[in-house]
Amino acid sequence: MQHLAIPDELARVLARFHSDRIPMADLRARLRAAGNDPESLHRIRGPLAPPPDGCETRGPSPGSDEEAALRVAGTEALLRGELAVVILAGGMATRFGSVVKALAPLHTSGGERFIDVKLADAARWHGRVPVALMTSFATHDLIEGTLIDPPVPLAYAPQFVSLRLTPEGEWFRTADGELSAYATGHGDLPEALRVSGVLGAWRAAGVRTVLVSNVDNLGATVDPVLYALHRRGHAAVSVELVEKLAGDRGGLPVLRDGRLVLAEAFRLPAGFPDGAFPLFNTNTLWIDLDALDGPMPWTWCVARKTVDGRPAVQFERLVGELTWWHPTQYVHVPREGTSSRFLPIKEFDDLARHHEALEAMIRAQTLRPPVPAAPAAP
Repeated sequence: MQHLAIPDELARVLARFHSDRIPMADLRARLRAAGNDPESLHRIRGPLAPPPDGCETRGPSPGSDEEAALRVAGTEALLRGELAVVILAGGMATRFGSVVKALAPLHTSGGERFIDVKLADAARWHGRVPVALMTSFATHDLIEGTLIDPPVPLAYAPQFVSLRLTPEGEWFRTADGELSAYATGHGDLPEALRVSGVLGAWRAAGVRTVLVSNVDNLGATVDPVLYALHRRGHAAVSVELVEKLAGDRGGLPVLRDGRLVLAEAFRLPAGFPDGAFPLFNTNTLWIDLDALDGPMPWTWCVARKTVDGRPAVQFERLVGELTWWHPTQYVHVPREGTSSRFLPIKEFDDLARHHEALEAMIRAQTLRPPVPAAPAAP
């Protein structure tokens, strides 16, 4: 962007949210070279195979001795401060009535907002589960300015920012001639945690694992059984999967070079039978801190957008690609009922459509037995 005339206000946004960490010169060159097939830049190459039957792990049966043992082990680890939570609350604030989704009211009997429910879940653990919000340049100031007295130790690790391109690789401009900024995706998470200082602070405090989930998925709670299951599996990453319903299309595990990795459906080659696998990715992941450190050969994915009625291109990276470089287990979790781990609210109309399920889920969370008090510091 060295020779691009950038207005002062936009320049401040680009500097504040680390646009210099996005390799735009290289990405522009690659987009131009791709010509009429920009998706070739993220399409997975090489031999791929569907996941084998039984590749996923299931949690223990409710009420079993195994569940009780895992709950004890997970609770002890949580009260030792070994888990932190990352809530993905970034994006462009354009899909939910043009408001910041984290702060949108759920219209439930308790008057909660998305972020209230997520923070209340972490707060059950007596301040032993710190939280970081992954905001974006479009959501950060409003969220930070609203959460004046959060109920948990709270930090921020914003997504990075870059500028949209035309399909031909030129800088995209809006109808009024302005450059168009966008947030570069939740694959920024490892680097954003490092740049913000959050990763170092958590490591110094004894955190071993982070639970990552979308702000609009209120089912992705801090669960001691699932945390203990993650640790017992000796995987660096655990990915929560749910049963696929009609219309669902998202990530799934695929066999690549003999190991299971998480792949988004849009990256798979034409004809790959992704619909045959009955589960899909919820974007809820348990990730050990060591898997968030070090260099990572991210794939920058092409996302086509329509801005001011014209086609635009933006490059994004996806946090699930961590599974390509680290041992991973896939956990089949419930989708139905008050124990559901997955009830996403993507569009404003989903609030009314899922109102009863949301109400039941939130009330069930509220009525859970209290977590035992944290042990006194030595």
